[in-house]
Order: sequence, then C-alpha cells, then structure tokens
Amino acid sequence: QVQLVESGGGLVQAGESLRLSCAASGNIFRFNVMSWFRQAPGKQREMVATISRLSLTNYADSVKGRFTISRDNAKNMVYLQMNSLKPEDTGVYYCSAGTITGPSYWGQGTQVTVSS
Repeated sequence: QVQLVESGGGLVQAGESLRLSCAASGNIFRFNVMSWFRQAPGKQREMVATISRLSLTNYADSVKGRFTISRDNAKNMVYLQMNSLKPEDTGVYYCSAGTITGPSYWGQGTQVTVSS
C-alpha cells in the first residue's frame, strides 16, 4: 500500500508557471510508472505525463514542450513543472503510481486554475 499526496496547485494567469509535487509514503522505485493525470470539469480524466523507473518520459501532445515530469526515487517524490500555462490546462491534477498496464494508486488531487 502507498499513499500519494499532491501539492502545488493554485490560481495563475495564462503564461505563468506552476510546479506540482507528489509525495509518496512508500518507496516509489518499485513502481515502473509514475504519472500525472488531470480532469477538467465535465471531461474524462486524461494522462498528462508519465515517467518510468529509469526516467523515460511520455507526454500528452497538448503539453509537450511546456510540461516536464521528473522523479526523485531517493526522496519518493514526483514533480510536474508546468510552464506557459493555458486556460485549457485548468483541472484537478492527480498523481498515480503503477505499471505499464495502468495506475494502481491515486492521490487525492490538486486544483490548477489558469485564468485568461
């Protein structure tokens, strides 16, 4: 069992940056894939970025070049650096831990709101 706690969300203007953090209660190195998902009002939850145990990354097309995912296995932390934020990036951002088949654990989410 592992608990994930996200932080760093907030209200920003378009073009600004935020850095989300995900703190895990256990050793995240055992999880092949750590991910960030987001869910906008009235929409399905979507993958934003994933990072493998060996730090191979994958991004949704909508955030490529603007967002960067990273992990610190020693600190059991995962981060999402979000630059050049757009109003369409608004939503609740969730951290997850799992395998290539999908997430096994979810955090409670952190709200990101980008005003135009």
